[in-house]
Amino acid sequence: MNFVDLGNSNLFVVTLTLLAVSGTVYALLMPLFERDELKNRMKSVALERDKIRTRERNRLAIQKEAEHVSLRSNPKESMREFVDKYDLKKFLSSDQVVRNLKRAGYRGASPLYTYLTLQIVLPVAFFSFSFLYLSVILKIDMPVVGVLGICILIAAIGFLGPRIFIQNQIQKRQESIQLAWPDAMDLMLICVESGVSIEAAFKKVAEEVGAQSAALAEELVLANAELSYLDERKKAYQNLSERIGLDSVKNVVVALTQAEKYGTPIGYALRVLSDESRRERMQEAERKAAALPPKLTVPMMLFFLPVLFIVLVGPVVIQAMSTFF
Repeated sequence: MNFVDLGNSNLFVVTLTLLAVSGTVYALLMPLFERDELKNRMKSVALERDKIRTRERNRLAIQKEAEHVSLRSNPKESMREFVDKYDLKKFLSSDQVVRNLKRAGYRGASPLYTYLTLQIVLPVAFFSFSFLYLSVILKIDMPVVGVLGICILIAAIGFLGPRIFIQNQIQKRQESIQLAWPDAMDLMLICVESGVSIEAAFKKVAEEVGAQSAALAEELVLANAELSYLDERKKAYQNLSERIGLDSVKNVVVALTQAEKYGTPIGYALRVLSDESRRERMQEAERKAAALPPKLTVPMMLFFLPVLFIVLVGPVVIQAMSTFF
């Protein structure tokens, strides 16, 4: 029995020793055969990001070209002759109209001529169509004065239609720029603190922020072009502020103008303005979230509560009808 126990003890020790040696060898040799998965994954992610960025830039370039090619071309001769013949620029156009068209993304002479022509053609077309529809098709039993009053109201809608459309375009464009502006400020700050000129910073930020806001990228490219050929750099900054029309952009323009005038460093000012823009964006999101419950009250009263009452009371009503009738 002693030899058997001694043999079992030796076998047990040998087994433990073999396991320990195997574990040690495994721990020492496995790192040599392991691949750097993190490095490979990061490399694949970077390649995929470049592919997505290139694809999105091409799509945005095609979309912008399709949207603005007709507006950036020269105005049609018929529109030009119509506007010039009746001198509509003098009566309907103003600096505010041109400024609003630029803020909406429509530049050049063609959008202005189109806008002025529509302000005359649409009221006449709306008035004629509404008068024929009410008088000939519906044959409404109403005095002529009432019909004319309705037609004049519809014509007023046609007159205000282009203005309302431009205001909606300005609002959409400003919302897009406002959402992307804090990120653009961070990128601009990185470029400035790394020693890049403001022109190169605008160009680099426009390339990076194009996928997030095509409008902001377009404005930065225009500002970069104006910085290259205008006599005063201050004028290029002011044009950027007027084209966008946001307070956050105006503050950055003031900081850039002061830096150009006095030679002060722009990095600290951009950092403060970037934090402020990000804070304003967060406050705007919180304000919209706080305004959501009151906006949901009426839809809930009109759509949710009747369905809820039907689900709760319906079975009781059906059971009562089946019992008594």
